[in-house]
Amino acid sequence: MALRIAAAAATVSASRISNPKNPSFSSLSRTLKFYHPRPNALLPLPILKPGSQWHVRAISEAAVEAEVSKEKWGEEWPKDWKIKMLYDGDCPLCMREVNMLRERNSSYGTIKFVDISSDDYSPEENQNLDYQTVMGRIHAILSDGTVVTDVEAFRKLYEHVGLGWVYAITKYEPIAKIADSIYGVWAKYRLQITGRPPIEEILEARKKKGEVCKDNNACKM
Repeated sequence: MALRIAAAAATVSASRISNPKNPSFSSLSRTLKFYHPRPNALLPLPILKPGSQWHVRAISEAAVEAEVSKEKWGEEWPKDWKIKMLYDGDCPLCMREVNMLRERNSSYGTIKFVDISSDDYSPEENQNLDYQTVMGRIHAILSDGTVVTDVEAFRKLYEHVGLGWVYAITKYEPIAKIADSIYGVWAKYRLQITGRPPIEEILEARKKKGEVCKDNNACKM
């Protein structure tokens, strides 16, 4: 969701730089601004201010959706995957994006979803990308081992489920740089926006959990 907003904002910003009389570019800008990748859902994306009633409600609903998602999907391991998505299963707003991609992937089988918040997450199986590193920004891994991050990661993921046109424009400068900058802001503040503790506290909690559970395979947080 955040990246769709970033792509839209990048497109709008770039349109101020490019020729405003270009009808195809203006049309694409309007399409991206109101795009939501669910059937018959060309709706404007709201801007939610932290602390507002709508913000709290949105976070609450997203958190419930994330829990339901874990029960519904579990962990998918398609045999012929083309790209891995390393996602934070504890991030309620992130899970809306993940679940949309999962729905699309049910017809494609090209994405392998890996929850980095899981106790079973293994950096060794994911190009040695540790939890703290992946928490900082979105990471995806291509089947040949190539690691992609930020808007490029989302572009690759969308391409593999037939939605490549959504981020196609972010291949070009200056839009690529603008989109990455906007995503960087989201990545930096997403824990605060979603009402979660700072990364230092999360890492400390995971460390303590590991110390308590290292001799108990049945231990769960």
